[in-house]
Amino acid sequence: MRAIVVVPTYNEADNIHDLVGRVLAVDAGVALDMLVVDDNSPDGTGKLLDEIAATEARVRVLHREEKKGLGSAYRDGFRIALEGGYDLILEMDADLSHDPDYLPHFIEAARDADLVIGSRYVHGVCVVNWPMPRLLLSYFATVYARFVTGMPIFDATGGFKCFRREVLEAIDVGRVRSDGYAFQIEMNFKAWRAGFRLREIPIIFTDRTQGASKMSGAIVREAIVLVWKLRFGALFGRVPTRVRPPSSKQRT
Repeated sequence: MRAIVVVPTYNEADNIHDLVGRVLAVDAGVALDMLVVDDNSPDGTGKLLDEIAATEARVRVLHREEKKGLGSAYRDGFRIALEGGYDLILEMDADLSHDPDYLPHFIEAARDADLVIGSRYVHGVCVVNWPMPRLLLSYFATVYARFVTGMPIFDATGGFKCFRREVLEAIDVGRVRSDGYAFQIEMNFKAWRAGFRLREIPIIFTDRTQGASKMSGAIVREAIVLVWKLRFGALFGRVPTRVRPPSSKQRT
């Protein structure tokens, strides 16, 4: 089995060496590579990544000409991962808020799940160093998404995940146009509606110590509108359901 971690970056020069080193040091029990999608970071993140990739065969860098957003970065990264024949495609943030030490737990959970979600809220609230307004925004955003869409997920907006390739192929990621929080919600919803097995595993999320957050009002507004689009799209048959392959046996 082959696995790859897809990481979007924009101005993460302060974190990138530490992140790559920690990901590559993980003993995940499978061949684990890394694909970093950089949106022409002004702080030189892309150049640093090229230097790393020149000496580390497990790291690949995709350079994009401009900042196009999180959802777009994941769409491009997932496409490359699928073309590369990877069985498991993981996603995580570049700011070290997602601890690479959890990666083996995701891969283990994927033995009997199709989409594994690292959850900040499945066992209470497991967030460190967030200001209260940001924490409340995140928590109630996922409560709101759960209520409107009906998804049985406690952390619908989290971005630490592991997909089996069959999920991305069935969803047709190229047609997922949302970004930010909304991208995460839409991916979860379409995987759930398609009948794939979703599992949440608890993680501790620690706020970044270097760099700046990419959160914006536009990202929040997009997510607020999206959940209703998904709800009504499902009601009127515009979101496919039950496309998962019939075999539900544990795969290794």
